[in-house]
Formats: sequence, structure tokens, C-alpha cells
Amino acid sequence: MIQKMEVNDLEHIVELEQQCFTSPWSKDDFLYELNENPFGYYVVLKEQDQITAYLGLWMDEERAQITTIGVDPKHRSKGYAKALMEHMLDVCSKRGVQMYSLEVRVSNTPAIALYERYGFKKVGIRKAYYQDNHEDAYLMIKESEEN
Repeated sequence: MIQKMEVNDLEHIVELEQQCFTSPWSKDDFLYELNENPFGYYVVLKEQDQITAYLGLWMDEERAQITTIGVDPKHRSKGYAKALMEHMLDVCSKRGVQMYSLEVRVSNTPAIALYERYGFKKVGIRKAYYQDNHEDAYLMIKESEEN
């Protein structure tokens, strides 16, 4: 079940961040997104009342930028990232979003394949984008099919 991320989810989300990413967001980062960012939209996917995946984005009337998507390593390859992507695209479409963007590590081939499956295209490289190891990121864009 996909539902809005809540403050009481953050202890588990921060644990998953540390398992999923070499440059994880902090609890304060998520608190800002949930409580102060008017463009933030964050959801969790729960399986048997346990958070197994989450997705965040910034959204205005015409654009959405995926900020994070994480899946518990013990629950990968079960379609959770796909379910979150489909949820995100449905919500954004209903709000009139015309263009989607994200950055992804050039070495993250599973994520790149997921994004390409949903119509994202590599349009540029952000040099030394990641602070932990200065790895480059692909800038990926998807335009709404309703244009």
C-alpha cells in the first residue's frame, strides 16, 4: 500500500537511506521536505505494515523532479520501485505535470534501466555531482505523453 510519508516513518526511512545510499539523507533533510517544502511530495510503500520502499519528488504545476527513491535491499526485485514510479506518474499526470527530471549515478544501471522503462532519456551529465565520491550523474528527462 502506498501512502503519504509521515514524520513517524522517518526513523525507518533514515535506516533504509543508510542501507541504500552512500550519501544518505538525514532525518533533518526529510523533516524539511515533509514540514517546510511546499513542493515536496513524499510517499512510502508498505508491505504488511512495514516500509519497504519510498519515493520523494518536488512538484509544481508543470514540472516534477524525483529527489529520492529507495527500496529496502531485502525487498528488491519485487516490483516496489515500479509501483512507486507508476504512482508518481499517475499523481503528477492528474496535476498537469508536463516534464519530469532526475539525476542518477552513472554507475547505477538498475535505476537507469527503471527510468528508461518509463520513458526517461539521458540528456546530460552533471560532473562530480555526488559529494561522497565525486561520481558523475546523468540528468534524465521525461516529457508528458499528454503534450
